[in-house]
Amino acid sequence: MKMKRRDFITLLGGAAVAWPLPARAQQPTMPVIGFLNPYSPNGQSDRLRGFRQGLAETGYVEGVSLAIEHRWAEGQFDRLPALAAELARRQVAVIAATGSIAAASAAKAATTTIPVVFVVAEDPVRVGLVASLAQPGGNLTGINFLSAELVAKRLELLRELVPGTARLAVLVNPANAINTETTLRDVQAAARAIGLQIQVLNASTSGEINTAFASLERERPDALFVGGDAFFNTRRVHLVNLASHHSLPAAYAERVFPEIGGLMSYGTDIVDAYRQVGSYAGRILKGAKPADLPVVQATKFELVINAESAAWSASRCRHRCSRSPTR
Repeated sequence: MKMKRRDFITLLGGAAVAWPLPARAQQPTMPVIGFLNPYSPNGQSDRLRGFRQGLAETGYVEGVSLAIEHRWAEGQFDRLPALAAELARRQVAVIAATGSIAAASAAKAATTTIPVVFVVAEDPVRVGLVASLAQPGGNLTGINFLSAELVAKRLELLRELVPGTARLAVLVNPANAINTETTLRDVQAAARAIGLQIQVLNASTSGEINTAFASLERERPDALFVGGDAFFNTRRVHLVNLASHHSLPAAYAERVFPEIGGLMSYGTDIVDAYRQVGSYAGRILKGAKPADLPVVQATKFELVINAESAAWSASRCRHRCSRSPTR
């Protein structure tokens, strides 16, 4: 009896060790989302918060029910294809291609099977990301936050806030080529329509921003128009401080600029656009197909004016106009 009892106890011990193994094998693996962006995480906390909020709205929390693999190109757009290919080899469940058309295009080139959710400022049909807005087709869908389409309206509002403006400096990021091309096309057309002369300045590094503003010291334009760009967003304190130092009223694409002292912004709620990217990614994780999810076009726009900067701009205009009545 003692021998049998010992055998029985050993059998129970063996069963206790063996049972959890198949149970663990049956547990679902935590899905992984790839987050691709051409810039660095600096200054992007609001966008990341919006992205995570969208995921949470569909039941996914980073570190609890999913993991996120971040790939940042640190401003080197030529790195995006390799980073996108790396995420494809990693076999992530979804790629969130953010920050530019270049990121979305790199993700599209890297995979025809992994779902891709993009957020872009330009028309995704025109640049070849999807077949149509209503029926994207393929493995891509996403959000178009219409930054480029709002250029003319932003310029008009700047002119209203800074009456008498005749010469305008336009700052763009040449590294973000498609966005820059669209911005310049639209701002040049809008400027011609209201009789403004424009000077185009290029900057894709902090040093080039300094060089651009140094040239403004010589040219003395009446106002500054800063193109919508994620890199400029990460350098917003630098830009606003330089505009203030050079006494230049400036218009921006995002509210984060007037919140820290810039004159005004007019554009889409970018944080909400990233929330929608997270929501689409979560829906895809639950089984939705990108081809069946129409591209979302932003409908929420906001005009933000810094009252203190606006008062200063009005005072500056009165002083300038009294000295130069013919301008």
